[in-house]
Amino acid sequence: MNDLTAFQRDILYVLAGLDEPHGLAIKDELDTYYESEINHGRLYPNLDALVEDGFIKKGKLDDRTNSYTLTSQARRVLRGRRTWENKYLSEETSGLNVLIE
Repeated sequence: MNDLTAFQRDILYVLAGLDEPHGLAIKDELDTYYESEINHGRLYPNLDALVEDGFIKKGKLDDRTNSYTLTSQARRVLRGRRTWENKYLSEETSGLNVLIE
């Protein structure tokens, strides 16, 4: 996970929340989060890199559409990342309340 870009991590988070999404579904979710359009030249090379690194599997929905699913490796690193985030973002230890007020 440490070697991934923030954009690649966001792709993994999106995949974790969707059931075998295709590229355009992933793009739509990221467009919403980033509040701007993610171009294909950014998305698909990152998806391919995540496939090569063993974080996602690429399948086919039809002749023109690929689907993507998380591997067990990706699920493991996402759980580890969530545990690490929760360590710093729990209500008891977070400085977020100060930032919000």
